[in-house]
Amino acid sequence: MTIEISFPLLNPNEPEALLASLHVREGQQLSEGDLLCTLETTKSTADLLAERDGYVKGLCYELGQTVRAGQVFCYLADDPDWNPPAGETVEIGRPGGEKPPDLRITDPALALARQHDLDLDSLPRDRLITGQVIEELLLNVGKTATAFGRSLRVPDFESDPTAVLVYGAGGHGKSVIDLLLSLGSYRIVGVLDDNPAITGSLLGVPVLGGEEQLANLYTQGVRLAVNAVGGIGNVQVRIKVFRRLAEAGFSCPAVAHPSAVVERSAILEPGVQVFPQSYVGSDVRVGFGSIVNTGAIVSHDCQLGAFTNIAPGAILAGGVEIGEGALVGMGATINLLVKVGPGARIGNGATVKSDVPAAGVVRAGGVWPVD
Repeated sequence: MTIEISFPLLNPNEPEALLASLHVREGQQLSEGDLLCTLETTKSTADLLAERDGYVKGLCYELGQTVRAGQVFCYLADDPDWNPPAGETVEIGRPGGEKPPDLRITDPALALARQHDLDLDSLPRDRLITGQVIEELLLNVGKTATAFGRSLRVPDFESDPTAVLVYGAGGHGKSVIDLLLSLGSYRIVGVLDDNPAITGSLLGVPVLGGEEQLANLYTQGVRLAVNAVGGIGNVQVRIKVFRRLAEAGFSCPAVAHPSAVVERSAILEPGVQVFPQSYVGSDVRVGFGSIVNTGAIVSHDCQLGAFTNIAPGAILAGGVEIGEGALVGMGATINLLVKVGPGARIGNGATVKSDVPAAGVVRAGGVWPVD
């Protein structure tokens, strides 16, 4: 007796899964309940078990391969000499240049890749593949890439863990450059800015262009970026840059100036920037992409949402909560346990004694609540 073991459908929206672990080999004798493999999707993980005793036959999958629900993983046979009938073995690979489900690629890039018969399975999965990326890859393997046919492999992207780019060539960009230089652990490769009128260099760091240079920098091994677009007038501009960097495959490290004090129990999420002479207290959490600017004080137990901006000299007492995208102006004071809602704006020199609603505005030099 021989039975067929097929891959199950783990998620109705994901017909394919990753073969995350493989625990058997061709011809191995198994008992009912033995672990065959582990499958992973973006939402779930499942073990595939032997449904009965038998010998593993017809196995031709490899660890790390993407498999599809309903495909035959192997057979369990009573006879160790039994073999699957001709034509029933599992084919490894993906016919006809079909796009792998985990590959993020634009339609023009996909068309270009197919035009040059690129192996889609060999393209990197940690970034969005654009037409420019495909063109760079073709240049890397030579202009006669089509002569290689399906055997063409995309060169590995070797990364430099010290290389970082600065996105934004304004005043905040200058502050970011000095912060990075003070750390002594990063190599600033250049500055990007989407204003074509900005050229030359910024504090001696070359301005390389705008968003169109992200793909080139990635292929050169740059994986880190610091968002130097302050977004004081419109935080959405800053958020847009973070999204653009993420789509291009870049990570944004948290950076803190050596003269700043960040207590050991504080948590700085990725993309956070802490500038000179500022203080981040015990059990503070600073959300993704936030700025704690020069001389600001964030006292114990404060919680700052993503993309918040604490301007120079602002003081947050203990237990203050700042909502996502809120701005606390220069020299402003937020009293103990006060909550500032998402998108709120606290003007320079203001004093806040009680909660501020979402998108609320406290005028510069004013006192909240108004008497």
